Amino acid sequence: MSARSRRVRGAVALSVLALTAALGGCGKTVPGSALPAGGTTGTGTGGTSRINTNFDKLLRECQVVAQDDIAKSVGDNMYVEPSFNGAVCMWNLTGGTAGSGMVTLSWYELGSLNNEKQNNDRLKYVTNDITVQGRRSVETRRPNDPDSCGVSAPAADTGIVGWWVNYRSGSQHADPCDAARKLVELTLNLAR
Repeated sequence: MSARSRRVRGAVALSVLALTAALGGCGKTVPGSALPAGGTTGTGTGGTSRINTNFDKLLRECQVVAQDDIAKSVGDNMYVEPSFNGAVCMWNLTGGTAGSGMVTLSWYELGSLNNEKQNNDRLKYVTNDITVQGRRSVETRRPNDPDSCGVSAPAADTGIVGWWVNYRSGSQHADPCDAARKLVELTLNLAR
C-alpha cells in the first residue's frame, strides 16, 4: 500500500469519525413547546395572546402618555423632557414644587406581576398589592427611599406596564406612588 493510499484512507477515516461525533453530539431534547415567530405565548385569555414580531410599534410605547400629562401627574409646574427611548422610556423632571427627578416607563410583552414580585423580593424591595382600574397591580418601594416608587399592572393586551417616579432626594414632593399610579391609569386608559 502506497503512502498516498494510507493518507487518503486516514483522511476518510478521520472525516467519518468527525461526522459521527458531530451528528451524535447535536441530538438534545429540550423541554417545552416550540412556538413559531409571532405565535401564541399561552399567557393570555384562552392562551391565545400574540407577540408582535414585526417591530412596527417599536418605541411607540414611549408616546402612550403625552408629556403634558406626565408633567401633571408628577407635580405642579413640572417640566418633562425625554432623556432616553429604548428598552425603557425615561424623562427628566425639572422645576415645579418637586424640583428635579426622573420618570421611567417599562413595557414588557412577556412580563407578569408574579415575575415583578419575585424580582422585587430578590432586590429586597417592599411590594404591596393594589388595584388600578379594577386590575390587580403591584406598588413597589425601595427600602428607606421615600423619594421613589414604582407601580406595575397588566397591560391592556399582553405583558406588563410599569412606571417609576424618582424625585430628587430630600425635595418637597407629593407621594411618588400616587404619581406612578396616575401614570399607570393613563397608560391603561390610552392603551385600550
